[in-house]
Amino acid sequence: MFNAPKTLRELLQRKGPIIRPAVGDALTARIAQEAGFECVAVGGYALGASTGLAEPLQDMTFVTDAARRIQNFVEIPVTVDCGAGFGEAIQVWQTVRALQQGGLAAVQLEDQVFPKRAHYHRDYQEHTISSDHMVEKVSAAVEARENSNFVVIARTDSMRTDGYDEAVRRGKAYVEAGADVVMVFPNTIEETARFPRDVDAPCAYVVSHGNRVGRPVPRADELADMGYKLISYSSLSSLVIYRSLLQVFTELRRTGDANQSLEDMIAARKALEDLIGLPKLYDIEERTTESREYIRTA
Repeated sequence: MFNAPKTLRELLQRKGPIIRPAVGDALTARIAQEAGFECVAVGGYALGASTGLAEPLQDMTFVTDAARRIQNFVEIPVTVDCGAGFGEAIQVWQTVRALQQGGLAAVQLEDQVFPKRAHYHRDYQEHTISSDHMVEKVSAAVEARENSNFVVIARTDSMRTDGYDEAVRRGKAYVEAGADVVMVFPNTIEETARFPRDVDAPCAYVVSHGNRVGRPVPRADELADMGYKLISYSSLSSLVIYRSLLQVFTELRRTGDANQSLEDMIAARKALEDLIGLPKLYDIEERTTESREYIRTA
């Protein structure tokens, strides 16, 4: 039986990076699996874009329920961005317990204030808590870990607000508190290259497509060469879905024709139905419901 935490733990111990696109719904996660990715993240930005409920407005139940549905639809590990942990240490503790009950692989926590500000999305205006406060939250997440393979990812947003050295200090403190991976948001490519060496722990980098502050967007192989173990894509799926659908819908509204090849759409529909598991349902029905002759009455 598939075990998401165990699989992710094995991936972390394996040589080479884990490339992890963020998703906001089960279909996108299943497409990522079909494309060959070994892990996906339920990202706060992606979940907000998919559901219409922006990340600062999401609560623990909303996020854990969405994450559970996504994990149940794929056979690759799903990690979950839980922002600032929905409160203090006890809320973090309960969040981690809920994620484990849902079969999820990992929690991602950040040292931003709670409740999270919507302004974070406007040019990444971080509002960070003290490192001691974040250590309390990381420790609570570790204490709530009933499955020893469950992964705790601690993110620091302090590099932009407090400088490189403070981010390194925090990264080390979070690892000492029990975090398995440290996530960082460098300002320059030079900081990006230095961080894994200076922290000396498994590190995660977020490739932020569309960011407006000049944050580096390196290739995955470049990040792997720098020593990053977890390479995430927080906004890529949301931006591509938005741009692609807007283009098709605009054409349909303008001309009354979606301008899609019939043959291509037949193939796409068949592939999509296979992807979401309809053939298995057809098989069950053919052996049960569809094998019986029904008496129909008016």
